[in-house]
Amino acid sequence: MQPYASRRQQLIDTLAPGVLILPTAPEQTRNADSTYPYRYDSSFYYLSGFQEPESVVALVIGDQAQSVLFCRDKDETREIWDGFRYGPAAAKEAFGFDAAFTIDELDTEIVNLLKNQPRVYFALGADAAWDARLTGWLNAVRAQSRTGVTAPTEIIDLSPILAEMRVFKDEHEIASMRRAGQINSEAHKRAMLVAKAGLHEYAVEAELQHEYYRNGSRFPAYTSIVASGPNACVLHYDRNDRLMQEGDLLLIDAGCEIDGYASDITRTFPINGRFSAPQKAIYELVLAAHAAALDKARPGNRYTDMHNAAVRTLAQGLIDLKFLTGTVDEVIENKTFRQFYMHGTGHWLGLDVHDAGAYKVNGEDRILEAGMAFTIEPGLYIRPAENVPKEYEYIGVRIEDDILLTANGTEILSDDCPRSVEDIEALMNRYPV
Repeated sequence: MQPYASRRQQLIDTLAPGVLILPTAPEQTRNADSTYPYRYDSSFYYLSGFQEPESVVALVIGDQAQSVLFCRDKDETREIWDGFRYGPAAAKEAFGFDAAFTIDELDTEIVNLLKNQPRVYFALGADAAWDARLTGWLNAVRAQSRTGVTAPTEIIDLSPILAEMRVFKDEHEIASMRRAGQINSEAHKRAMLVAKAGLHEYAVEAELQHEYYRNGSRFPAYTSIVASGPNACVLHYDRNDRLMQEGDLLLIDAGCEIDGYASDITRTFPINGRFSAPQKAIYELVLAAHAAALDKARPGNRYTDMHNAAVRTLAQGLIDLKFLTGTVDEVIENKTFRQFYMHGTGHWLGLDVHDAGAYKVNGEDRILEAGMAFTIEPGLYIRPAENVPKEYEYIGVRIEDDILLTANGTEILSDDCPRSVEDIEALMNRYPV
């Protein structure tokens, strides 16, 4: 549990005196008395490593610094029905906290912690119920003013502080992300081997899930996109229920989660194992944009350099294919390329698939630094239009990889997943699963 204690200590060492309060996510009802599989709040987990609901981390920052966990008490009856609970005593030892209390003691103990503190670090506005609870705690401290107790006079938004920490991955996080990338690569390869005309998209989705589960990833990092034919031109398609047909391209955007850390890979391939000439032309243009963006993924470059390089490559290719007219600069300035490419070229990656972190610092595009993790994901989505030849209609291609920035350049965490036309076709025509 050392990484979590180290992160808590980093905050204690760097923040001005006060009290930091961070609750985890609540359980969510699916319907009636059924709940969704529980997923903790990412920032809470980042500081605690603790995965149970009804939990809160508090850090006292200053001369009498301490880390405190509030969690559910041991309860033999509930454990018979719902499973193991740590309880405060065991959780304190297992997760390296200085003190631990039951969640039922939260209101009393937090008020005690807030006494005579100058400030509170809290994600104000993230949850109205917790905002109200914080107000109640502050009022309870203020009510003791006649006894000489003072209440915090400053509330500092905790979210950007933790987001900035989470932009830079430590070795513990990198190890989990490497493993997630490996498992997800194998899942995408399995999908390439099983996809064929006459199957529904959800049958391929089941193969992804199979590969995740058997390798220890119990949950996808997000809802899988398994989009065949025209569905590949719907960016967030997730019904996954179309019957695939001969000649279809299949775009799969799917990721698994290991130790809370996400992988996010997109591959596009022909279900019959051979790209048609139009499919290959679009695919290789997107692949060239991917390479152009990857070339800009270097410490010292700006985050937007990757997107700009991808856009310039796609613009030139669309002109060469006669989908667009004018110079590259004109196509970019007039944004006519957005008919076919309407999203960014990537996002931060970590505990959330669209991970926490600012893309601009002091109003300037962020400079890339070692330890950052992000995706590169250019695409083209060719819907029917007057400037689109019939043979190109409904070709949707996206190619996405997970990138770790190092001092020397990049490590592609999803590099085991075939990316080139030649490698995809070679895999798909080797043998079935």
